[in-house]
Amino acid sequence: AGDHIQSGSGGSDNDYLILNLHIPGFKPPTAVTGATGVELGRVTFVFESVCSTDCVLYFMVDMNRKSTSVVESWTGSKEKQSYTYLVSKNATYMFTWAFQRTNQMQDSRRYVKDLVKIYSITAMNAVDGVASTCRTCALGLEQSGSSCVPCPAGHYIEKETNQCKECPANTYLSVHQVYSREACIPCGPGSKSTKDHSACYSDCLLSLSFNNYSLRYDYRNLSSVGSLMNGPSFTSRGTKYFHFFNISLCGNEGEKTAVCTDNITDVTVKDMEAETEDFSNFVKTFVCQSTIIPSDSRGFRTALSSQSISLADKFLGATTQTRLQNIEVRDDFFPPSQGSLPDVHFFYQSSSTTSSCDTGRASVIIMRCNPTKTGRGEISVPRSCPAGTCDGCVFFFLWESAEACPLCTDQDYHEIEGACKKGLQETHYVWKEPKQCINGVSLPEKRVMTCETIDFWLKAGAGVGAFTAVLLVALTCYFWKKNQKLEYKYSKLVMTANSKECELPAADSCAIMEGEDNEDEVVFANKKTLLEKLKSLATKETGLHELQRNRNI
Repeated sequence: AGDHIQSGSGGSDNDYLILNLHIPGFKPPTAVTGATGVELGRVTFVFESVCSTDCVLYFMVDMNRKSTSVVESWTGSKEKQSYTYLVSKNATYMFTWAFQRTNQMQDSRRYVKDLVKIYSITAMNAVDGVASTCRTCALGLEQSGSSCVPCPAGHYIEKETNQCKECPANTYLSVHQVYSREACIPCGPGSKSTKDHSACYSDCLLSLSFNNYSLRYDYRNLSSVGSLMNGPSFTSRGTKYFHFFNISLCGNEGEKTAVCTDNITDVTVKDMEAETEDFSNFVKTFVCQSTIIPSDSRGFRTALSSQSISLADKFLGATTQTRLQNIEVRDDFFPPSQGSLPDVHFFYQSSSTTSSCDTGRASVIIMRCNPTKTGRGEISVPRSCPAGTCDGCVFFFLWESAEACPLCTDQDYHEIEGACKKGLQETHYVWKEPKQCINGVSLPEKRVMTCETIDFWLKAGAGVGAFTAVLLVALTCYFWKKNQKLEYKYSKLVMTANSKECELPAADSCAIMEGEDNEDEVVFANKKTLLEKLKSLATKETGLHELQRNRNI
């Protein structure tokens, strides 16, 4: 039909119209031969659907003629668009496109004009395929002839010399660009490259900075696959099912150890006890998901596992930041942490695109230090998104464990010094509360040190000195009071001596009797120092004796 092929009329509106494409195998580009876990090829097709009802286009894949599984489907009219399927395993493939106008039984033909158009189908790196373009290849050291030689894994082709050069450390080789140094892409934060520079991974050891403080993490006790069964959920017909997740966090030299397997085809035709890997479809990745139908739900002999998909086949990095490469962690997905330490986010991405995820799915594993959850801890998904995702593209998991706490350092404990007893002083070390670290440094042993005690005579001397100080203060107060009284008596005598006719009045005594109050105020023009007062006291006493003697005469 001109620039496209389109679906035919079929026998009825609910017929499936089938298009098959058989590819015997794929081979990697010459420059990445020997690399593991890389893209071997891809199948890209451009399509458009024009429908007036609930038409559906299915894209299905069968590998090694075992079982056909639906990779993606599109319902209703769709504008012209492309879809790409990545091939990561060399096998014989059968790609199938199935179009159904409606799933309703019809007595007459009503939707004949509904159709799907496929404009192009491109399979890259297919065995026995032809090259669409020619590019410069790497030459051997001894240039005999024009034969190209494959570069070792993790090597790019240097433009100037056409020789193979190894990528620098902590970079991986792009599968789409193998020419020049730009073909080596740096790994993300907290990651390192595999030996063949085919991918980046986390070795479970992280060193992060937070509030000018260095945090070191060791997740090796969590490197084995963690699992989560979430649900149950129910279909419109009441069938119970669960979402099952497998998570491979880090380690294993970058090998993807999370495996999800489909056994729904094999259960109906084979004895499950005799089932082997050859009779099941599976995905092996960092994070995968399967739909589990329990055996008691539909009367099967065993549980069914289907729709296994990869949610993460590429590690992007680990950081305390909440955003990395357009993937963002929302604060309202999980309750806030009770501790003062930040969460560590592991970011992953899947290269498989869907109709709703143009750039592929992504996964974020939030590692949270929780000293109360020992061992492997607990994995959970957001309460608001029980399937692990709210948009079908980004999946979030919270992994709480004591093993997710940073390693202990000498900043995580403090010392308590005891009193000096018998010339010895003990120093004890205790963890700061609440303790938010694990392993690392241990608490130091109790420390005993000699100390100096105060001698008895030193104590006695200090006591005598204190007593002497109090006594001096008391004497000073006493003499000051006595000085006041003498001043009063002296002033009385002076006033009497200067009375009329210079006669001294007879008096029984000029002294103040015991208990008699000094009612008269003596006002001094100038305030004298203590030394001056003592001198005046001596002078006044001499004058007083002179006056009394003259009076007696």
